[in-house]
Amino acid sequence: MVAAVRAAPALAGKQQPVSPPPPTGLAVPAAGDERLSDAETASTTTAAPNSSLSSASSAGSLPRCSSLSRLSFDCSPSAALSSSFAATTTCSPLPPPPPPPLPPRPHRSGDAAWAAIRSASTSAASPLGPRDFKLLRRVGGGDIGTVYLCRLRSSSSAAGGCHQLYAMKVVDRRVVARKKKLERAAAEKRILRCLDHPFLPTLFADFDAPPHFSCVVMEFCPGGDLHSLRHRMPSRRFPLPSARFYAAEVLLALEYLHMMGIVYRDLKPENVLIRGDGHIMLTDFDLSLQSTSSPSLETTTSGDDANSDNPSLTSVSCFPDHLFRLNRRHRRRQDATFVAEPVSARSCSFVGTHEYVAPEVARGGAHGAAVDWWALGVFLYELIHGRTPFAGADNEATLRNIARRPLAFPPPGSCGGADDAAAARDLIARLLDKDPDRRLGSRRGAADVKAHPFFKGLNFALLRSSRPPVVPGASSSPLLRSQSCHAAPTKAAAVVPHKKTTAADGRFDFF
Repeated sequence: MVAAVRAAPALAGKQQPVSPPPPTGLAVPAAGDERLSDAETASTTTAAPNSSLSSASSAGSLPRCSSLSRLSFDCSPSAALSSSFAATTTCSPLPPPPPPPLPPRPHRSGDAAWAAIRSASTSAASPLGPRDFKLLRRVGGGDIGTVYLCRLRSSSSAAGGCHQLYAMKVVDRRVVARKKKLERAAAEKRILRCLDHPFLPTLFADFDAPPHFSCVVMEFCPGGDLHSLRHRMPSRRFPLPSARFYAAEVLLALEYLHMMGIVYRDLKPENVLIRGDGHIMLTDFDLSLQSTSSPSLETTTSGDDANSDNPSLTSVSCFPDHLFRLNRRHRRRQDATFVAEPVSARSCSFVGTHEYVAPEVARGGAHGAAVDWWALGVFLYELIHGRTPFAGADNEATLRNIARRPLAFPPPGSCGGADDAAAARDLIARLLDKDPDRRLGSRRGAADVKAHPFFKGLNFALLRSSRPPVVPGASSSPLLRSQSCHAAPTKAAAVVPHKKTTAADGRFDFF
């Protein structure tokens, strides 16, 4: 099974493959066209364009905290066969049907980027297409596509010269067919079309460009990814409060995906991007498994006696606890817990990232939604300790360690108080149970994980309104304006110890 994993890409220093040219109507601006100035792009052109690829290319400058290559892999024979059949039957391809209209995005109703898309859509005689966007430059490249920074052409006359920036992922269907990954690209687009969550991507537009390109327009995240941000932290690890914040936002994103019947299967810091306001955005859905889910409300009795039986319960209400302290001993309250877990999801595909795959995947067996809770445990371990718990000398050794080696923690350090550190270790240990049936989250999903003492006192309902640990540094460059062109400058968060401004870069990964 290990031998079936495809080889990692070449390390830095070797010639990289040439990116396909942009589709018709989306030509990158020439020297005489309007483009961002050198001063505006200097902070981003020197960075690795794609976070998942930069883990290998930057290995010489960063101390080894995990394996040199942490690219995702997909060894699913069924997907390869179906894609191969599609690739061999495209001698006379039919024109693809026009995509259905995008659903409304309530959580982005007041966002300037979404307002610009709505304005352009209503003023245009036809749906948005390639000629409505101007590509500014290439900012990333991955296994199944290339990402460009772009803007709407109709926004050139906006007040104050403000341009809303977007990220456009361009997929060459011929190249994807040769790689036998048509189903992966199609699955990612299906998932993106149904997402509507503050910590997940917003699909602004979806169209085809002649002769054989598929384009999706999404939000541009100027803050990089958590993998790069962790390497800028002291000792290359996050303090416990910061790790708790990012783990909580990822937990809410996973809860929403599971409610939609989607098993993510590729959680890692490289796929957690930082928006302009400092909150996260989970990306890369080409390895996700689509299933069904039956959300329900489980009612439990809460009060002094009930809480004493289960001290791990923590409030997820929007209202503070002190509002309910009066006559608390003489009443009982019925608490409804939202449970949404795709318990019927099952797959035998060997997919994921080696350091993050669950034991059932490493052994080659069937797996379900519990693999996401295992990955959340590895994710939290890496944020706190600066490395993954089972990384070996190579991918085979890593998979052996995942399947056989018991979990071990480094000696206690200065990552937080004793109680917080103990709660973090207990949560990680319960998430990294090698038995998927006993793993925390396998029965009631995110509801069980949110009730752990590690998240005690954290109001999940108001997490979106909380100040993140790190907010990307504001600048006069339009690359850093993700919410509003007239937003007030934001200082870098206090957790960054050095005085050098941590200017946001253009690194992000949609693959």
